[in-house]
Amino acid sequence: MPAIELRNISNYVFNNLNMKVFDKELLVVLGPNGAGKTTLLNIIAGLVDYRGTVLFDGVPVDKTPTNERQIGYLFQNLALFPHLDVASNVGYSLRIRGKKKEEIAQEVDELLKLMRIEHLKQKYPKNLSGGEKQRVALARALATSPRVLLLDEPFNSLDNGMCKCLRREIRQIQRKMGITTVFVTHNLADAEEMGDRIVVLN
Repeated sequence: MPAIELRNISNYVFNNLNMKVFDKELLVVLGPNGAGKTTLLNIIAGLVDYRGTVLFDGVPVDKTPTNERQIGYLFQNLALFPHLDVASNVGYSLRIRGKKKEEIAQEVDELLKLMRIEHLKQKYPKNLSGGEKQRVALARALATSPRVLLLDEPFNSLDNGMCKCLRREIRQIQRKMGITTVFVTHNLADAEEMGDRIVVLN
């Protein structure tokens, strides 16, 4: 999994930002609303314009399209497809990449097992709890076997008990898979429990 480096990044939010995310690290970016946390993730993903250089393992990816950067992105609003059941949501990116049905079914089953949501396979998002939706969205983000995982305030809508449970699970999965991860939050408890390091945006 790659180390990530941002060199002299500037746009409508940042002015010559420099930072590094180490290989296999879970870096937490902590800051209030409006500090630029989501914009930082979008720069790494190549979803917004910027000046400067983003490097994966020392190689610039500025001209690499988002879909070729091998990134899993868990958006703040989760963005689950309401007309697709859990299995189809998780397998969506695999289908558009042209994988065979048998391969998709096997990979989806493995991800559902990893997230402990096999029993939800045929349910639709409207019938899921907040924590279950988070697990489905994370499984979908992992379906592409990403080298980098970006997590945008994933616990905003959850109660404290569910947050604590998911923090522990996500940390275990991140360590097991060795994915270089950037996790943004405004919650100090998230940062303290999950981060290898913490970067503060003010």
